[in-house]
Parts: sequence; structure tokens; C-alpha cells
Amino acid sequence: MASFSSPPHHLSLTKAILNSQTPQQALDLFNSNAKLLNPLRNLEPYSAIIHIMAGAKLYTDARRLIKYLIKTLQSSSKHQRACHLIFNALNRLQTSKFTPNVFGSLIIAFSEVGLIEDALWVYRNITTLPPMQACNSLLNGLVKLGRFDSMWDLYNEFLSRGFLPNVVTYGVLINCCCCQADASKARELFYELLMKGIQPNVVIYTTVIKVLCNEGKMLEAECMFRLIRDWYFLPNLYTYNVLMNGYCNMDNVKRAVEIYRMMIGDGLGPNVVTFGILIDGLCKVGELVVARNYFVCMVKYGIFPNILVYNCLIDGCCREGNVSEAVELCSEMEKLKVLPDVFTYSILIKGLCSVGRVEEGNYLLQKMNKDGVVANSVTYNSLIDGYCKMGNMEKALEICSQMTEKGVAPNVITFSTLIDGYCKIGNMQAAMGFYSEMVIKGLVPDVVAYTALINGYCKNGNMKEAFRLHKEMLESGLTPNAFTLSSLIDGLCKDGRVSEALSFFSEKTGAGIHENGTDHIDGGLLCSPNHVVYTSLIQALCKDGQIFKASKIFSDMRCDGLTVDVPCYIVILEGHIQAKHLIDVMMLHADMIKMGIMPSISINSVVARGYREIGDIRSALKCSEDLAVQGWGVLNREEQKTSVYSE
Repeated sequence: MASFSSPPHHLSLTKAILNSQTPQQALDLFNSNAKLLNPLRNLEPYSAIIHIMAGAKLYTDARRLIKYLIKTLQSSSKHQRACHLIFNALNRLQTSKFTPNVFGSLIIAFSEVGLIEDALWVYRNITTLPPMQACNSLLNGLVKLGRFDSMWDLYNEFLSRGFLPNVVTYGVLINCCCCQADASKARELFYELLMKGIQPNVVIYTTVIKVLCNEGKMLEAECMFRLIRDWYFLPNLYTYNVLMNGYCNMDNVKRAVEIYRMMIGDGLGPNVVTFGILIDGLCKVGELVVARNYFVCMVKYGIFPNILVYNCLIDGCCREGNVSEAVELCSEMEKLKVLPDVFTYSILIKGLCSVGRVEEGNYLLQKMNKDGVVANSVTYNSLIDGYCKMGNMEKALEICSQMTEKGVAPNVITFSTLIDGYCKIGNMQAAMGFYSEMVIKGLVPDVVAYTALINGYCKNGNMKEAFRLHKEMLESGLTPNAFTLSSLIDGLCKDGRVSEALSFFSEKTGAGIHENGTDHIDGGLLCSPNHVVYTSLIQALCKDGQIFKASKIFSDMRCDGLTVDVPCYIVILEGHIQAKHLIDVMMLHADMIKMGIMPSISINSVVARGYREIGDIRSALKCSEDLAVQGWGVLNREEQKTSVYSE
């Protein structure tokens, strides 16, 4: 085999390659001299062999060599220069072996290494429409980068140049619709494909199923799944995973498990993604034991749990309040050389803080820093929230300072948490200070921040400032939630402004409470009231002697689908006792038992006092006996006049 080692050898080698009788002869010649070549000095031999390979339809080999050139040239040049060098070398070859298809291989190579701008530059600098595969590669590359508008513009340009899309093209287009959550466009393209007589492949069917799952249209998704399974071909593992994930997202884990069993029956083995979907879905619906069983089942299939699976299980334990097991899982994970990531730590820190083990959460944050895992805003906010709930604002601020020092900017959640923390300890000045700082930094206060401030001012009796913030909240386009409403109504009630509280309640919920206490406007609710709202109104009306209105609201509460809790029962019982409505007291007492609320110490003490005040000593003694059984005698004690709800 000839060897070309002197400087002019590149020209001789290039000529010899082009004069080879067969593509294989040209390849052998190139390979035998490859070690003597340097693409940084001369690209002509590479250009010649790439043209030969493209001409012989050895496109995979041609792309492999182009990628080698890209990598080599990028190591010493800017990648834009590498693009121009390769393109110019291929374009200036003057020989009968020149083939325009080489530029299709160049476009695909650039697309496959993620250099979409370079691929587009090549497309703009050739006169003919590149081959189908190159066009599809450009479209797919833009979708992967999230440049959806550019993808549609390019596709329309292709169509104007006579491009005829194939099944792969439609797969890319429908996938783009999936990424854009545009189900109607995906359907339109799917039907267009069918009308053209193009047989969809499993990728397209799976993508359409994914679009339907993302929209929560599980019946349609499963109909399509059964269509391909029964009439065309077996779905692949990805199809099954997509459908299982759709059901899990709808909290229908039972059906997801049935799909999993169907998959096993079809002879398909699960992968780590399958188990991740099932374990996450089971954990989210509280089926932690079953999730654990699937976790153990992974070993049966020779699948090693990855960090995502562990995170799902750890999160499930934390959701159930079983934080100790979550910590043990993390230790087990580390022993198996699966290193916790920022999500693992964030889940654990939030879990520990939720059960009051805030210092352990802080220890984990320090461990993160030591292990080189960069904490994010979620991590810091969880710990700040933990300290705020403990009332330890000094420590919360310390964590906030650490957060800033590490280059993590406090966000709306950070400020809202600190504002809420200061409001809860009654330091409204500090809370408003953080509110002002938040606005100065260009952060828009959310419902949580406004509600915390409103609640703080209501508890301080400053209703004027509370309503000023409520007005500001509405003007900023935010919709108050049930907690905002309950804070304002409770504040008005405690301020003795019961009539205003009723009017505000009616305005914000669509409930009409008139003087006769009989009408109820069943309009569209601006805000659904919660237990606190109803109980505050009932208590205020009872104290004001308006027991009939209180009873009407108590009735409305049940009509609105809220289950009456013990504090609310006690409030209305005390109201009827104060009004000396013995029959109502007896009916309420019986109603509680009927609703499954067993008489407690608090309830029996209230009822015993009521019976005694109206002179029914026998009933009072009966309640006292019940209290004695519960270990608390009450008839010989000083009765407390404060209601349980106030306590």
C-alpha cells in the first residue's frame, strides 16, 4: 500500500483517493495513511474520503469522520470556525466524485453533537434542499433545544421548498406539540398523517398517548394504547411507562399497577424508570408499604435503584411523617455508593423540619456544604420555615444570611416565610421591614405574604392596616384565599364588629345572610370559607346573643360540605346553653354522637355546665359521671367561661 509522508503528500493522497476504483479501495488507502494526517494542517484528504463515502451511501461512516473533525478542530478553534473550515473543504472539491449529499451528512453530524446553529448555517449556505434525514435532524435538534417557534418556521420553509414529511418528521412534529402541551395540534397532525396513508410507528403512537396523558385524558390514551396493542404491534417499554406515569399523575395507581402487570404478561421487562414511576405514585397516595415491596422487587429483575428511585421513596416516608425511616434510607443509599443529591437533602431537611427536628435539618445543610452538594433555594427555605415555625427568628435570619453568602438569592417564598414568622411572634415592624425589602428588590408579594401580614395585624387589633393590605392585595391582581378571609372575619369578630363581619362574609363567599336568617344565595363562590371562618362567626354571634343567626351559619357550614369539628360544636353548644335552649343542646349532643364524634372531656364539661345552669341536675350528674370515668371531675371545680375555640 502506498505511503504519503512528505508535505506535498496530502495532494498526492487526495488525488489517489479520488482515483480509487472502488470506495473500499479509497477507504483502505485513507486508513493506511490516517496516522500521518493532521486535520489542523490540511482537510483535503478528509474532504475527498467523506465525498467518496457519501457517494457510496456509507453515511454512518461519513458522519463518524465528520464528528472526529469537529472535535479535533474545536480543540484549537472556535466551533464556528470549525464549521466553516469543514464546509469550505467539502465545498471546494472539484471532481466528478463531488456529491451534494455530503452536506446532508454534515448537517446531521452537527445536529447530533448539539451544534444546531452550525447545522442551520450549513443549510443556509447550500442551494438545494438537503435529504429527508438531514431535514428531520434539523427539526429534531431545534425541538431538543426548546426552540419550538424556530422549528415550526423551518418546517414551513421546508414545505414551501417541496419537502414531503415522512413518519419520522411527523414523530418530531407531534413530539414538539407534546413539549408545547398543544394537544389539538398533535391530534391534527396525527390525523393528517393517517389521511396521507402514512402508517404511524410505535414512537408516534406513544407520543400521542403522552399528549393525552398530559391532558389527563386517560380514557382516550388507553383506547389508543389498546388499539396499537390489539391491531398493530406490541407497545414498547416506553409506551407502557408513559401510560403508567399518566395514571400515577391522576392518582389512579391501581390502574398503573394493572398496566405494569399487563406489560410483564406481554414479556417486557421493567427498567429503573418503570419502578421509579410506580414507587413515586404509590408514595404519593400513601401506599408506602406497597412502594417498599416494589423497591425490593427491583432486585428480582437485576435493576439497581438509582438516586431518583431513592428520592421517591425518601419523599414518601417524609410525607407519611416517617422521617426516621427516610434518614435510614439515605444511609443505606450512601453505603451502596449512591450519593445523595440536592433533591435528597432538600426532601430530608423539609421532612425533619416538618416534625420539629430542625437542628438535624441544619446539620444536614452543613453536611451538604462539606460534601460539595450545592444547596438551592428550596433547601434553604425549608430550613428557614422550620426555624420560623419554632419562633426562632434569629436562627432563621442566620440561615438566610448563609443563603445569600452562598450566592442563592432569597425569593418570594423566603420573604413570605420570614414575614409569616415575624407576624406569628407579633413583631409587625420587622414583618413590614421584610415586606418593604421584598418590594425594593423587585419581588412581587404573593398571597402567603399578604395573608401573613393581614393575619398579624388582625391579631394585633389593627383592622385598618389589615384592610389596607387587603385592598392593596386585590389591586395587585391577587385573589385572597380562605386563610385571608378567615383572618379578616376573625379580626372583625374579635373587634366586636359582627355586622361588618357578616357583610364581608356575604360579599366574599356569595352567601346572603339576611336579618331573617333564612336566605342563602347559591352563587359562584369568590372564596370557599373554611372551619375558622364559620366558627369565628358562630362564636361572635353567640356572644352577641344572636343564636338564631349562629344556628343558620352552623347549618350553612354543613350544607357547604364542611364536616363540623369539635371546637365548632362546643361554640354552638355554649351559645345554646347561654340562651337556655335545652332541647337544642340535647339535639346537638345527640347529633355529635350520630356524626361519629365521641364525647370528650371538653364536650362533657360544657354540656354538664349547661345542664346545671338550666337546673337539669340529673343530666348534669350523668355528664359528671362520664367525666369521672375520663379522669376529670368537673362539678366541684370552678368552671371556665372561655370557649375552647378561643383557647
